[in-house]
Amino acid sequence: METWDAIRSRRNVREYTPEPISDEHLDRILEAGWRAPSASNRQHWDFVLVTDREQLAELGTVWRGAQHIPGAQAAIALVVPEPPDERSKVVDQYDLGQATYAIMLAAVDLGIGAGHSSVGDQERAREILGVPAEYQVAFLIGLGYPADRPLRPIENPKRRPFDEVVHRGRW
Repeated sequence: METWDAIRSRRNVREYTPEPISDEHLDRILEAGWRAPSASNRQHWDFVLVTDREQLAELGTVWRGAQHIPGAQAAIALVVPEPPDERSKVVDQYDLGQATYAIMLAAVDLGIGAGHSSVGDQERAREILGVPAEYQVAFLIGLGYPADRPLRPIENPKRRPFDEVVHRGRW
């Protein structure tokens, strides 16, 4: 898929078919996150790939927005160190946003849907994933082939009007 088509096709997918995702495709998606831009090239992130059905089911309990994770064929947990200060927290969150989008765009390019979620119960998420206490499980991304319809460019996305969002030169 062309980059522009992948951008226009990306949507949150939270219902998946039972078709497995190949290791080759999972590695490509993970590499996209690994290659994402990072402030000062800090790369404070770690990614935990989960494909085990029991673990996926357990991850679905760490936040109300993670209910799609048990039905996914895989999930990626984005993990960062506990921030020492507010500035580090802001920078790490921005970097994680870039990694998330890179992961989701790479998935779309392969016809794989992705849906993201926050994590509310840090203690439980750390326990499920074996993450040390000095780290946060910041986000989860569920992956799988869309159950409802294939990924293709969305002609009329539900977005604020372009001319209302884009300001040229001044507000």
